[in-house]
Amino acid sequence: MNKVLLPVFYLPTISWFSVFLNPEKEIVFERFESFPKQTYRNRANIFGANGKLSLIIPISHNGKREYKDIEISYREDWQNLHWKSIKTAYQSSPYFEFYEDKLRKIFEIKEKNLLEFNLKALEIIIQILKTEKAYSLNTEYIKNPEEISFREKFSAKNPSEFEMEEYYQTFSDRLGFLKDLSILDLICNKGPESLTYIKNIKQSY
Repeated sequence: MNKVLLPVFYLPTISWFSVFLNPEKEIVFERFESFPKQTYRNRANIFGANGKLSLIIPISHNGKREYKDIEISYREDWQNLHWKSIKTAYQSSPYFEFYEDKLRKIFEIKEKNLLEFNLKALEIIIQILKTEKAYSLNTEYIKNPEEISFREKFSAKNPSEFEMEEYYQTFSDRLGFLKDLSILDLICNKGPESLTYIKNIKQSY
């Protein structure tokens, strides 16, 4: 069993889940890294009416650098804004109504800490996918870890390296297929087939 060091994302990408749920991988979450800006750690991409839409969790600038100490700012009602954006984007998708009540719970989580919020949101997604996966949290930052490191594998700026089949998306007939969005996109469009889809993704490692 290979150990994988995985960053913790906000409503992670589909490719992230293909690594996380790989039965041959033992997952260790990274929490001591210096928090990198403009990554999926506090952003998720969904498919809006005008194309890709980024939902970003605002961060409190408290001088702390390690991911485990990064705090969420609630000065704006970002949870309500994110939920409204998701509803607008997916309310006509095949499965949104089916999962709506469970998905709404993500935006009722009140956590001071970004890492804790992301882990609680992940638990809800795992329940929706009707699967289980054990993971552990690392205990210190190691520059060259013994695990296969995915700390820099998923880029919010560059196209995904993962190969995945196109599937129906709410606006794809008008705007084309958008690859490797947040897991929410897959859940709302593929529903119970999401897990099978994830398992079929070709992994480049």
